[in-house]
Amino acid sequence: MIRAKKSLGQNFLIDKNILNTITSITEIKNKTVLEIGPGTGNLTSVILSYKPRKLIVIEKDNFLVKNLKENFQDNLTIINEDILNIDESSLFKEVVTVFGNLPYNISTEILSKWIINLKDKFWFDCLILMFQKEVADRIIAKFNTSNYGRLSIISNWKLNIKKICDIKPESFSPKPKIDSSLLCFHPKKNFTKIKNPKNLEKLTRIFFNQRRKMIKKPFNQLFNGNKKILEKLNIDLSLRPQNLDFETYYKLVNEFENLRS
Repeated sequence: MIRAKKSLGQNFLIDKNILNTITSITEIKNKTVLEIGPGTGNLTSVILSYKPRKLIVIEKDNFLVKNLKENFQDNLTIINEDILNIDESSLFKEVVTVFGNLPYNISTEILSKWIINLKDKFWFDCLILMFQKEVADRIIAKFNTSNYGRLSIISNWKLNIKKICDIKPESFSPKPKIDSSLLCFHPKKNFTKIKNPKNLEKLTRIFFNQRRKMIKKPFNQLFNGNKKILEKLNIDLSLRPQNLDFETYYKLVNEFENLRS
């Protein structure tokens, strides 16, 4: 019997209806598919039934890797590695479709890494990922809402995001204490170009460090009270961080980079 490891944030998806929902979201047949954290292989089996051209799985747990090799043999390629240590953009020669019941303890870190490290060319055509519901709510949050913040701004920069459904704890073994949500991400054709994406991380971190306070202090910290930028972007310094929309933050990063170029 396979026991989930709390240290790796493991909760194995066992609900067949949800497994079928996940694999029906996008075309799989004859495509190269990447699955993150296949665990006991429940989703893996369903993906294989759609006859992908190639299925690659990334699994950190050595015991689960052994189990996957025994159950699936040569039907998939297994990478026994921590997903956070992998450079996906250099791993694949072709665009891949990604499925993942992400470990909840590192799910935001994985998503942020993928977005910040994205080059001009996307290495995926679709991400179908599971998160804690409260994390998913932050990812899809709109400005002027309480859930809106750094994760919303970073996630929506280069990606169109759609919520598919919420998933109850009973769909997993062991049962998590919280609900989950399934999100689908597609690359945007048009998005604001940023020279160094880490500047987006830096700027949003400074702005949302004190999210209940006015943006005057973080703006002055980053731009030394530059009134031309305020006028150009029509920004009111009495607003709170959640009152600025996505595009305003992306444009602020552009201004930040221009000042330092």
